[in-house]
Amino acid sequence: MNTFLKPFKESLLFKILFAIALFLYSFVSNAQVDKNTDLYKVLKAKDSIIFERAFNKCEIEKLEPIISKNFEFYHDVSGVQNRNEFLNVIKKNLCSNPGNMKRDLVKNSLQVFPLKNKGKLYGTIQKGKHTFQEKQNGILKTVGIADFTHLWILESNIWKLKRVLSYNHKPFKG
Repeated sequence: MNTFLKPFKESLLFKILFAIALFLYSFVSNAQVDKNTDLYKVLKAKDSIIFERAFNKCEIEKLEPIISKNFEFYHDVSGVQNRNEFLNVIKKNLCSNPGNMKRDLVKNSLQVFPLKNKGKLYGTIQKGKHTFQEKQNGILKTVGIADFTHLWILESNIWKLKRVLSYNHKPFKG
């Protein structure tokens, strides 16, 4: 049997086909979930709680239950914050003058990647882009764009936001 496989093992074509097969397998097995799945819809709804409800409408009470106790926020401009610091920044800075700032998810930018342990879902990575608007002369104007990556973990079967990376902040050029 070993002599039968020897020409295939030494063949460049076989090696290329094998590499392509491995690449396609890893792509399919680790691909983001479809936008029509329950997992995607649940995580998109969580994004809406964070930003539409808490950030845009200052409904902080909606945010607190979904933030993990050992939450960490990493921002490329304002540094690192823990759970309490993060909630206080929203309360004191963003919500001190509601309606002056707004965040919008960039259409079709949201992606959700499941995290599994031995086939069992334990978390997700959610990433996307968002724009930021600031009230200028009474009108909200888009002033910035950035990327975000969220780590969501199932804690007692409840989705909790555990880690946030907010990065690549730059002026918006519409």
